[in-house]
Amino acid sequence: MSTDPVPRDLAVAATADAAEPDAPGEPQRPERTGSRLDDWWLRLMSTPGRQRLWRWGGPIAVTLLAAVLRLVDLAHPNSLVFDETFYVKDAWTTWNLGYEASWPADTDPRFAAGETNIFQTSPSFAVHPPLGKWIIGAGMALFGADSSFGWRISVAVCGILLVLLTALIATKLMRSTLLGTIAGFLLAIDGHAIVMSRVAILDGIVALFMLLGFGAVLLDREWHERRLAVAVAARSRPGGAGDGAPEPPTWGPVIWNRPWVLAAATAFGLASAVKWSGLYFLAAFGVYLIVVDALARRRLGIPFWFSAAVLKQGPVTFVLLVPLALVSYLIPWIGWFATSGGMYRTWAQTAGSEWTGALSWVPLSIQNFWHLETAVYNYHVNEHSPHPYQANPFSWLFLIRPTQMYVNSVDASQCGGQVCYENITSIANPIIWWSATAAIFYLVYRLVRKREWQVGLILMGMVAGYLPWLLYSNRTVFQFYTIAFEPYMILGLTFVIGLALGSRGDPRVVRTRALTIVGIFLGVCVLVSAWFYPVWVGMPVPAWFLSLHYWLPTWR
Repeated sequence: MSTDPVPRDLAVAATADAAEPDAPGEPQRPERTGSRLDDWWLRLMSTPGRQRLWRWGGPIAVTLLAAVLRLVDLAHPNSLVFDETFYVKDAWTTWNLGYEASWPADTDPRFAAGETNIFQTSPSFAVHPPLGKWIIGAGMALFGADSSFGWRISVAVCGILLVLLTALIATKLMRSTLLGTIAGFLLAIDGHAIVMSRVAILDGIVALFMLLGFGAVLLDREWHERRLAVAVAARSRPGGAGDGAPEPPTWGPVIWNRPWVLAAATAFGLASAVKWSGLYFLAAFGVYLIVVDALARRRLGIPFWFSAAVLKQGPVTFVLLVPLALVSYLIPWIGWFATSGGMYRTWAQTAGSEWTGALSWVPLSIQNFWHLETAVYNYHVNEHSPHPYQANPFSWLFLIRPTQMYVNSVDASQCGGQVCYENITSIANPIIWWSATAAIFYLVYRLVRKREWQVGLILMGMVAGYLPWLLYSNRTVFQFYTIAFEPYMILGLTFVIGLALGSRGDPRVVRTRALTIVGIFLGVCVLVSAWFYPVWVGMPVPAWFLSLHYWLPTWR
């Protein structure tokens, strides 16, 4: 096996040539390693130009595949699907008025028919921040609010970019273009990711910003370690302390130059401006940055490595991370602040509820904004309305209750005279999802045994994206929220695939068997995705065919 945490690309190591059996008494020749596929790939990647083409070509290829699966017939169905009734109409009023406004009752059919400017100017109570609606509205402004393609295109682009970013992050994290391409491929063909890219709701958008922040944290890890080591070495040299004598590295230096932390702060702030669940990522990875700094200081031999990370570098990390995240969160609210029509925009003035005493100096706009945020918080923590597709968070990893977002009975002629339905169910490819769940549980065990930083980073994505929801298991929540942490499940599955592949240095029979098993697994994933694709995109299918997709009774 390779000594790397995960195997390198097929193009890294050479394969031994075929050899005749050794004659008696002669020294034994090295055992043949690698597979015939390795031999072919090594010849194919024999030039630097081809290697560069592969490094970019693999991720781009799976991104193009994702684009096809997400963009083809994106306008179907030409009606508001599931929560599009909230977010599409809110997006259009936000784009036109700067805030979410009310609509007449029962306007969905009229809106889908092209009556898109019948909104009112009175505010509506929106329970999520406005950035996602600005993004959806941008697509509507570009392609027309009367076009179902227009109100979905922005979310589709976010879903496509999510695949590209997953491939690039996996390549960096695992030092393998092959594994990066596999990660992107698995997300590209997964049904949950496909549906959440083809329906104009917020969760696919927030997943992209969360993953951008995750990628920035990944890049900061190497950036910070390198600069910390240089600074410690400089202080330890004679004259490094400025008086001709080396400075004892008791606490170590403070590193302010961390542009990737600033990028992560921006991304997590923008994620929070789509849905508040982005705050979990900000908090989790803020702690992660401190832990990583502490471990880096310990490896460099700094005596007070823990206290330095918490008390010295920690406050600096907070200053770099939190204020910029707050600014990034507030910027999308510019329409609410710049107008007077938004929900609770003039609450303090009209209700006579201005703050008094020590807080009387606070501007009325901030008082009104705080009241709005408090009202939204109270809504979220008290939302217990029953819904036929609500799913307990403890069941999410096992794919117990997927969300059916659209079902429509269509003319039987479209199904050869049989009872015919169009259906959109946000259900993941079961093989990919259940395998990824098993991989995540294995990685928890592996982190305890081997303490690999790649595993720790992947699991931190799961901690930020999944564990907080377990605190709200009595709330009305849905399986489709899992798109926020699906990329980290895919990364975990890809990591395990890398372990299964081994390396080209393995004996030929071992390597060939590993490639065969992984190839069969990926092939099965493709077949299952092809089987489920009609119920991910609303193709007309016979009732009997639709029923064959209910593998569990709870999927109905």
